[in-house]
Formats: sequence, C-alpha cells, structure tokens
Amino acid sequence: GEREVKPIKDHVTAFKALATSYIKYVQVFRNLDTAYEQIVHPQKRLAIRQVLEGVMGRILELKNDMVTLENSEYHYFDDILQDLKLLPEHIEIPIPKYFIKENLKVLQEREKLLAQILVNAGLETQKPVKTMDFEEAIKIIQVAERARQGRLRATFMKQIYLEEKRERQAKLQGKTGPNPDDAATYIQKIWRGYNQCKKTEKTGEEEMIFLGMCPPPNFQTTSTSMLRAREVNILRGEVQERHEEDYRKALVHTKDRLKQTEGVDIKETLQDQIRQCFIECRNIVGKFPDYPTEEAGGSTAAFSQKTPEQVDEELTAKEEAALQKKPKKEKEKEKEKGKGKGKGKGKEKKKEEQKIEKKLPETTYFLPPETVGETNDFCNFSPLLSIAWITAIWNNRDEGWNFLQERDPELIKQEKREEVEKELRVQVDEMMRQEVRTLKLVVDKEQSDEQKKGKKSEKVRAASCKVKLLSSLTIDSLYKELAERGLLIKAKTVNLSDYVGEYSYLGTALRQADVEPMPSLSDVRQLIALYGILPLGSQAVHEKAPLVKAMLLAGPAGVGKKMLVHAICTETGANLFNLSASNIAGKYPGSSGLQMMLHLVYKVAKQLQPSVVWIGDAEKTFYKKVPKAEKEIDPKRLKRILPTFLKLLKAEDRVLLVGTTRRPFDADLRPFCKVYQKIILIPRPDYASRFVLWKHIILQNGGVITKTLNISCLAKLSDGFTQGNIFQAVQTVLSERRMLQMTKKPLRAVEFMTSLARQDPVYKEEEETFKAWYAKTPLGKARIEALAEKEEAEKGRGKGKAKGKKKEGSKEKKK
Repeated sequence: GEREVKPIKDHVTAFKALATSYIKYVQVFRNLDTAYEQIVHPQKRLAIRQVLEGVMGRILELKNDMVTLENSEYHYFDDILQDLKLLPEHIEIPIPKYFIKENLKVLQEREKLLAQILVNAGLETQKPVKTMDFEEAIKIIQVAERARQGRLRATFMKQIYLEEKRERQAKLQGKTGPNPDDAATYIQKIWRGYNQCKKTEKTGEEEMIFLGMCPPPNFQTTSTSMLRAREVNILRGEVQERHEEDYRKALVHTKDRLKQTEGVDIKETLQDQIRQCFIECRNIVGKFPDYPTEEAGGSTAAFSQKTPEQVDEELTAKEEAALQKKPKKEKEKEKEKGKGKGKGKGKEKKKEEQKIEKKLPETTYFLPPETVGETNDFCNFSPLLSIAWITAIWNNRDEGWNFLQERDPELIKQEKREEVEKELRVQVDEMMRQEVRTLKLVVDKEQSDEQKKGKKSEKVRAASCKVKLLSSLTIDSLYKELAERGLLIKAKTVNLSDYVGEYSYLGTALRQADVEPMPSLSDVRQLIALYGILPLGSQAVHEKAPLVKAMLLAGPAGVGKKMLVHAICTETGANLFNLSASNIAGKYPGSSGLQMMLHLVYKVAKQLQPSVVWIGDAEKTFYKKVPKAEKEIDPKRLKRILPTFLKLLKAEDRVLLVGTTRRPFDADLRPFCKVYQKIILIPRPDYASRFVLWKHIILQNGGVITKTLNISCLAKLSDGFTQGNIFQAVQTVLSERRMLQMTKKPLRAVEFMTSLARQDPVYKEEEETFKAWYAKTPLGKARIEALAEKEEAEKGRGKGKAKGKKKEGSKEKKK
C-alpha cells in the first residue's frame, strides 16, 4: 500500500533533506552527462537524454524549493558534503556539451552571417593591414641593423677602454697580480659553495615533492594517456555523428516501408473497429453518436485506443459493453469532479499546513511516465526509477549481433508503427466522419453543421499557415536589420569555467553563528548555470522546470557581470540582443517605434532561440529621478513596455532577459523587482577566490609563477579589489619587454602593487549600500522576517526557561 508522507516541521531538518537530495541529483547528473557523451548507440543516447533532462529539471525544482524554504538564493552545503565525504568539485553543475555540439553547424553559419553583416554595415571593421613600399621597408631594416651594429661596437669599445684603464692603474701602482695558488683556492671555495647550495636546494625540493607540498616537475604537462583520450573523444564524436545520421535516414525509410507494407491492413482494421463500435453504440443507445472532432482527438478520444481484439471481446459480451459505454462519460465526469474536489481540499489543507509548518514538495514534472501516479513521495529517487524504466527495455535485448552499436531496426519499427497508425487514423477519421454523416442522414434522418465549420476552420488554418510562411521568409531580413541597428550584437567567446572563483567553506558555520556570509564566486557561477544555462540549453527543462524569465546581476564595477552574460551565450549558443539605454537611444523613436523594436526583438529571439536580451545599466530604465545629463537619451523608455514583453514570453520560448547594474539603489525598487524577479548579488572576491584569480590571470597572460612570487601576499594585499582591477594590474605589468626578461628576472609581488594601488577598490561603504539595498528586495525582506521570527521564538523559549528558574529561586529564598 501507499505510505503516507509526514510533513517535516523542523526547518533545519527540512533543508538538510532537500540539500542532500540536491547533492545526490547533481552527482547523478554528472554521471549521466558522462554516459551520454561516451555512448555511441543512437537509441540508447535518446533514452539517456530523456533521463538527463529529467534530472536537470529535478535539480532546478529542488533549487527552487530550497530558495522558498530558506528565502535566499545562496545555500551552503559544507557540513553535508563532509558527511557524504565529497569535495566541492563533486557538486559543480556540469554544462552538457550537446547544447552546442548538436547545433554546431547552424551556430557556425549564423556566426559567419552576423560577422559579414557587421563588416558590411561598418560596425565591425577588420584590423587594417598597413601596406608598405619596398624602399621604405629596406630603410627601416637598414636603420635597425645600423643601430644594432652601433650598440655592439659601443659595448666592445667600452670593454677595451676598461681593460686599458686597469693596465694603466696597475703600472702606476706597480702592483703584480695575485699568487696563482691563492687565486685557485679562492675560485675553488666559490665553486664548492655554489655547488653545495644547488645540492641543498635540490634535496629540499625533492623532500617537498615527496611530502606533497609541491607539484612534481612535469605536473603541468599533458600526459600521453590524456592526449590519447582526446583523440578517442574526437573519433567517438565522428562515430556518434555517423550513427545519428544513419538513424535519421532509417527513421524515414522505415516509416515509408511500413506505410507501403502495413498501411492498407492498418486502415482496414481501424475502419472495421470504428464501424463495429458505432453499430454497437446504436444498438445500445438507439441512434448513432456524434463523431468526435479532430481537435478533440478523433476516434482515439472516443475509443481509448482499443485494439480489434478488445472490440471483439465487447461484441461477445454485450451486457458488459453496455455497462462500460453508456455511463462512460458520466463516470469520467464524476471522476473529474472528484479530482477537482480533492484538489480544492488539498490546496486548502496545504495552505493551512504551510502556515503552521514547513513541508517537503510532493509532486514533480520530471518523473518517467511509468512512475507518475505510483508515488508522490519526494524521497523516492526518480532518476533511478527512470533508469530502471530504460533498462527494462534494454536489459532483455540480445545485442550480440550489434558489436558496432548501430541502430536497432526492431525498435524503430515499433516506434514508427505507432506514428503510421496515428497518421492513418486521421485519414480514416475523415472517411468515417463522412460515412457516419450519411448513416445519420439515411438511418436517423439527422443533419449537422460540421461541414460548414470544417470549411471555416480549414480557411482559418490556411490563413495562419500563410502568416507563418510570411514570418519565416522575413526572419533573415529582420535579423539583418537588428544587427545593422546594433541591437543584435556578437557575444564574446567566454566559457563559464573562465569565471574563476573558490568555494565558500565556512558558510554553514557562519549561518549557525547567526552571521550572514557573503556569497563566494563559486556560488555565483552555480546560479548562472542553474538559472541561465540549463533552461536555455534544453527545451524540455525550460518548459517544465520553474520558469525564470528575467534575471538581474547586481554588483560593483569589475566583478564580471558582462562576462557572465557572454558566458551564458557561449555555453548555449544563444543570440545576444543589447537593449541598454545608451544603445537604444535615438533608435526607433516614438511609442510606435518602441513597440516595433520590441516586436522585432521578440520575433527574432523566439524564432532563433535560445536568445539572451541584455540590458546594461538596468537601473537607468527605472530611475527615481533622471539626471540632467541623461535626459536626452531618455533612459526610461523601456519602463512601461518591459512587463508586457515578459508577459509575451511563454514556457516554450527559450528567451532570457538579463539585466546588469552597478548602482541598483538608484532605481525605483518596486517596479524594478517586479521585472527582475531573480536577483543575483555578486560580491567582491574573497581571499580564496583572489588567491586562485592571481594565479589564473598571471598564467593566462603568459606569466611564469616561481617561488619568488608570493601569491598569498598578493591575495592578502588585494583585499577589496575586484577581478577587473586584478586583470588590469597584471596586464600593465606583463608587457612584451617584461615577458622577455622573465627567465633572468622572475616575477615578484611588489611589481603588481604599484599598478593595483592606482585603481579604486570596493570600499566598505559601497558594500554596505549593496547589502542594505538587497535587504529591501522581496527575497531579502522575506529572509529578514524569517530570521526575526526565529529569534522571537528562541527568546520566547528562553523567557519561559528563565521564569521557571526565577520561581524556583524565589521559593528557595522563602525557605
């Protein structure tokens, strides 16, 4: 029997249960992603893809539940990770490669087209190559060569002059050179000291490597096994593409063959089945029933996909058929009513329970078809059920013949037979609908207006098809127009992994001590993957997971807000539309022009999804008071129309609105938060993130890290500075001249400090302003209220205990 799910009253226990499930789902997701990449069989890949999308959706659902429970976008699992003996890397959200891989050709063509449009429009000029005359080139070479020879001659002459000077001084003083034995002893002493220093240094290094304090010498170089793995990956990718192409061709070929071989038989059996059912209905009811319309599902809706065998059984048992068919509609209505009542009661109960206690979610959109309805228990691990459902198909299949893991023709036949039956059923429905009309007219003497309605609907359909055709024809011209106007821009190629940041290891400890920790850059990266990349990359996930239409990235200058926008586009292959106030100034003037602009953006973004609509300096759209300098730009143009734009976006439209702001406190809070319901506060990097950043940026810019460079010192001294500041400091230091000196003169921490000191850090006042602003947002308010309630409850308990103690004390005194 079904076991009841008891609601969890304790807040901490509820969160731990959710967080543990979330971590396990992430692990399953990582393993499934690897499996999907490595399997070659096209049908098995499709099955894994379904489960993979289900797991992605489940992760997003759990994240949403944690946000509603905790009233915070950031969660800390360090204690749970410790219990499960996992590392922070194990819960890093992977980005499936198929987002880009499966649309690579389309994306490459679109990229070429955009680049060409921008070059033709003069918006993106190719780097000009300076043409030089032959004589001019010879002159430059001559000047450089003469200067080089001059420098060599000067150094040579200097050496001669110094030697002559020493000889003159020696003659004047009348001193002879040192004793050869003393000189030899001195040289030996210097050499032995130097040699011993080198040996001591080497043994010290070996000891550090042995202890694991330093990496071995060839630690950074890629091993032969890694290179071999890369080659295998490329070969596997080619095999996957070949098998996929073969599978697609087989789908079409098998369908055509089935239509030719089995099509006539299927038609006949369907006609016989429908006729028998209608005759039987007439015998029971006394007249022919109305034939269901195409919108209602045709004959499938009426006969619940009954096979001819079932119909034969019904004909043999007339009484049973009468009982089943006559009150069928009534029974269904009763069931629906019962369901409706149940739902209503359930909602009321849930509302009451939510007021009293916290409860875990019971339903999900991401369970496999066989398991939905079997259980509502959240704790049952749905990916395992999904995998069990898939293995039930594949475990008992003999694949001894299929060593190369090519398509399975029998499975294709089963799948296509259903499709052929559906298509033929539509044709049979048309024929049978006409036949029923004539029977009604002749036998029951009834007339119907379905024909006229049908004609009308056909006209409507034809008109809608024309509209669709027109829109599909004009989409390229619209794309070109938006690109030429500078509203559709080219995204920079930046991966999410390039947004370097370390995990926060003290999050739970600080929260237990009633201190709200500042989120780490690793947490920000996770949120971007969850809210931005996964839903935009997968259609199924976007449709069923909790919908995020708009997202705001708020934080001080230089923390990588724009970089994250470009990373979302790079990882999902999305188009990037720039609707920043400065970019749309003077474009599409007037209210009609504004509507036209957003209509074009919506049309192109939806047609060529996934798409990201980016609004830089998002606070300008919702200014409390527009500054005099910006009145000409009219920054508040989009204020009224943005909510309607978001309403147009449906669950099936993979379009995301992303706002970036460094001064969110300048905006009118209420309308600002209505548009951007997901607000991600990006902080300045903490010590751990700065330590990793310095290393990463120095290596990225061609620097070499040695023992002389104290990165820990750099990380400590750069407290308050953002990633942008660190990047700028490294770039100014690592000039071409400095790079040439790298071998003789290794890098030191002092070199970076001067260029870093010239920049402005994030001051405490600015950070406090951000915190205060976030506390006023809906989620920030909810968190503060929840914490206040918790404190009051604890104080109430404490007072109760104290009163008890006081009473006991007074009794003792009286005694």
